[in-house]
Amino acid sequence: MRKSKPVIILEKVLIEDYAAEGKSLARVDGKVIFVEGAVPGDVVDIQLQKNKTDWAEGFAKKFHSYSENRVKPFCSHFGVCGGCQWQMLPYAQQLIYKQQQVVDNLTRIAKIPLPPIPAILGAKQTEGYRNKVEYTFATELYMSFEAFRAMKASGEEPVKSPGDGGFHARGFFEKIVPIDTCYLQEEPTNLMRKAVVQFALDNKMPFYNIKQHQGWLRNMFVRNSTKGEWMINLILGYEEEEKRKALLDSLLKQFPQITTLLYTINTKRNDSMQDLEPQVYFGNGYITEKLEKFEFKISPKSFFQTNSKQAEVLYQVTRDFAELTGKEVVYDLYCGTGSIGIFCSDQAKKIIGVEFVAEAIEDAKLNASLNGLTETAFFAGDVIKVCDDAFFETHGKPDVIITDPPRAGMHEKLVQKLLEMEAPTIVYVSCNPATQARDLALLHAKYTVTKIQPVDMFPHTLHIENVVQLKRTDLLNA
Repeated sequence: MRKSKPVIILEKVLIEDYAAEGKSLARVDGKVIFVEGAVPGDVVDIQLQKNKTDWAEGFAKKFHSYSENRVKPFCSHFGVCGGCQWQMLPYAQQLIYKQQQVVDNLTRIAKIPLPPIPAILGAKQTEGYRNKVEYTFATELYMSFEAFRAMKASGEEPVKSPGDGGFHARGFFEKIVPIDTCYLQEEPTNLMRKAVVQFALDNKMPFYNIKQHQGWLRNMFVRNSTKGEWMINLILGYEEEEKRKALLDSLLKQFPQITTLLYTINTKRNDSMQDLEPQVYFGNGYITEKLEKFEFKISPKSFFQTNSKQAEVLYQVTRDFAELTGKEVVYDLYCGTGSIGIFCSDQAKKIIGVEFVAEAIEDAKLNASLNGLTETAFFAGDVIKVCDDAFFETHGKPDVIITDPPRAGMHEKLVQKLLEMEAPTIVYVSCNPATQARDLALLHAKYTVTKIQPVDMFPHTLHIENVVQLKRTDLLNA
């Protein structure tokens, strides 16, 4: 029988600094400790989860005193729901730590010459900024250990819930935190979720249990736009037409704001949507968003930046870094639904978009048509395979490359492909400065980083976007 490891608790430790990705940093007898759940200035007991020779990881077990930088979180679910991590910090302090994260990652990982990094561009709107929220309906509800212990001490037994709606509890794939009010998407998003829950309870419609793979009511996506359009996509475990129509009709009656209503039948064990086909029940099946003068069609499975107002800021920085004069052929890699390329189209000669997901390319073509663009072309496939000599012969070699990869960054083969393409300018948009820094080190073989601009898209979370301009070094030295 394997012996359990002894629990190590470090007592009354001062949290000294921010370490990135929501963790803070302390030092005990010269060892660096990465701590979750605390902020610089807190004095805490730390329970270790990993303990190496020269570093360790743990979480704040007990607070002896709190940092003077702390504020009271505005959401009653903060600390249990995994949606926000930094509500205990004033927004100005969040921006300082995000700026520090960019600086630390680019200097520590990239280890290449860098220009001065200007102050992060913060969001003007810090609540109600999301245009997309996914709610989960489930029978398994999360209860904190403290709440459970208090209930047992009073002689009460947990009551089995028929179901509720909310967000996944952090670290518990099968449990949800029932939400009263989420402040990240404007109303009536919470009222819509509550209406679905109440209708299901009143009509004895079974909520989904992911462990047992049983139940009917699974998920709900709520999307909205700055144009006042609202889309709901309700995910159901199986078809039951009479119940489905009753629920959807009830939503339409209660919420005239809904401009398009869809439902999706998901009989699988997982929640992935890409292999499922949403069915339109009301409206045209999509909503439209406007960034500057450009309009974008957002269908249920489309990727679109989830903060529309701040997306405009991010794209403006990207366009400025591209330094377009109207003569350039721009390659937009990982183009998704074409939003960045289309946003830059007025100032470019031609936009070429490449994206692995075929459905996204179809949306990109529709968005180009929606904006009356003729000098754009979008292609589905692997950039490494698509961008060959024949492709360049047909479409022209790029003067500017814009790349906006996922959090994992660019594959090393793609970085090598960019080095072969030798575009005079690359604009690298990243949602993960750590992987961006890794890629910048590889690109340094032919490129010099000339501009950097962090942008905050997601207040109260750990996430950050960073835009970097690179110029071919031989052209800078010419």
